[in-house]
Amino acid sequence: METTHEEMLETALTEARLGLAEGGIPIGAALYDGEGNLLGKGRNRRVQHDDPSVHGETDAFRNAGRQTDYRDTVMVTTLAPCWYCSGLVRQFGIGTVVVGESETFSGGIEWLRENGTKVIDLDNEECKELLRSFIEANPAIWNEDIGQAGED
Repeated sequence: METTHEEMLETALTEARLGLAEGGIPIGAALYDGEGNLLGKGRNRRVQHDDPSVHGETDAFRNAGRQTDYRDTVMVTTLAPCWYCSGLVRQFGIGTVVVGESETFSGGIEWLRENGTKVIDLDNEECKELLRSFIEANPAIWNEDIGQAGED
């Protein structure tokens, strides 16, 4: 039985919750194969690892290990991928991106769509609330995460 997009998102949400509990930014991601099998999962660990390259999508991608082909894979993320993570999707030809929400931050999803990536936005309320609460409590960390440090 194939895994639904909502079930895939639950994996990413679990990662986002773990990240928040660790004192980090609550963004989670997971990479699945075309049959719905989990390849890797991860979360934004920029704060925890003091490493600006550890976004949710990059963590999931690294944890998935090397794949010979990414066209049939699905990257699931609680938030629309930023330009950095959108570049990862394009670089490796990940065929589908499932987004928990893009209202809080739209990142590069239109660019991905324009370049042939299938983007599915689930408009999930829990994803919105999780991140909005974090941003309200930690605006400087959020602005740093999206490359707008020093801006209000």
